[in-house]
Amino acid sequence: MLYKSTRDSGDARFTSAEVIKRGIADDGGLYVPENIPALGRDEIEKLRRMPYSERAAFILSKFLDDYSYDELLADSTAAYRAESFPGGPAPLARLDDRLFSLELWHGPTAAFKDMALQLMPRLLTRALKKTGEYRTVHILVATSGDTGKAALEGFKDIEQTRITVFYPESGVSLVQKRQMATQTGENVIVCAVRGNFDDCQNGVKRLFSDTELAAELDRRGFFLSSANSINWGRLVPQIVYYVSAYCDLLNIGALGAGDEFCVCVPTGNFGNILAGYFAGLMGIPIKKLICASNLNNVLTDFLRRGIYDRNRTFHKTISPSMDILISSNLERLLYYVAGAEKTRKYTAELGKTGCYQISGEEKDKISEQFIGYYADETETAATIRGIFETYGYLCDTHTAVAFSCAEKYRQETGDNGIITVVSTASPYKFAGDVYRALTGKDSAGEFEALDQLYGYTGAPVPYPLAGIGSRPVRFTASVDKEKMKQYILGM
Repeated sequence: MLYKSTRDSGDARFTSAEVIKRGIADDGGLYVPENIPALGRDEIEKLRRMPYSERAAFILSKFLDDYSYDELLADSTAAYRAESFPGGPAPLARLDDRLFSLELWHGPTAAFKDMALQLMPRLLTRALKKTGEYRTVHILVATSGDTGKAALEGFKDIEQTRITVFYPESGVSLVQKRQMATQTGENVIVCAVRGNFDDCQNGVKRLFSDTELAAELDRRGFFLSSANSINWGRLVPQIVYYVSAYCDLLNIGALGAGDEFCVCVPTGNFGNILAGYFAGLMGIPIKKLICASNLNNVLTDFLRRGIYDRNRTFHKTISPSMDILISSNLERLLYYVAGAEKTRKYTAELGKTGCYQISGEEKDKISEQFIGYYADETETAATIRGIFETYGYLCDTHTAVAFSCAEKYRQETGDNGIITVVSTASPYKFAGDVYRALTGKDSAGEFEALDQLYGYTGAPVPYPLAGIGSRPVRFTASVDKEKMKQYILGM
């Protein structure tokens, strides 16, 4: 299978190893597969009987055909080993007969990003060998909280790699900041940016397009690539857990073969929900992808009105990983509904004016599969409390946004079918806000909140967060958003 840029209507094509190595296309576009492989019913029956690592290898082999199945199985087995995912890679929790939670946070950083970032570094190092690359890849990451730690953990001490993570200085939780600041590994670097996540993301994009920087790094024996979901090697492993969830719903008898179900995804950068879209294109019977936003509801407005407008107030919320106004992965969806020429036009308009409007026909195509809702801060807190009181189920702030939006979908549509909510983080990553939502009281401090939340609920603290407040801090640097290039060159 070959890949092309979302902005290129020409004949340029690349192998999967090449696009994983590159991260982003030379024209600034994102790589997409030329075609989407289908899953037949007989294949789904086989997948039902496989453990997660084998499911992953099977799905990846359909997209990454310049990797051998044995290579993919070895990498998947290593990535999803029990020591890293003691609760299983993607367990499905049943709240009632129609409501499920796909828990993606049982890995080494207690967030869903582990599902891709425990695997992607292995795919990337193989890509370097497959393409004859002798230079060291310097991974640049902009994070709104969880991607940074997951990428650091995935790439630490991986040969022929170096990784720098930029995060908004006041835009992540104290637990998220401490996770990054205490990261071990000889090849890892962490730096705060004085700004919000969009400042970090735009800064990283500028670094990728800076030819002077590229030439200087090349002279030093480095080249840049990405571990954000703009990199296909990061996105493709996320398709697996949607396929796996369907298999598990079949296995427990919640669905019959071919029965449709809805998926509700808390999303800011659009990558997580886009992976569900690809799973649907493969043949997984997803009836509707419910896009759940917080107060930064730029995606909700886009899905409802067909207008993407980032010219709005930026809100700092209790679900900070979704505090995003520029959803990079939306570009891939635009490509599939509008083609490369219009995608190029829309992204140019976004860069110049901060806004674009798609056609009515394009909006209708998107609405066939997607619908958007959002939850404000009061609704998010009430949902944390309501889900715990009703089901005895403890969820984090981002997952609560999704539960709230799933309920709004039911009320608006009358659809009483099965909904699987994608649970993206352990509640202990945001223990202070979760504790406050449950009790109406402030915790003694963000680190103390972990013990207080455990005392109130009895839900176990995941191993990556136990004792986090006492870990030694390694990284304290911060820069203005205009100084990110100088920071990279100063290493």
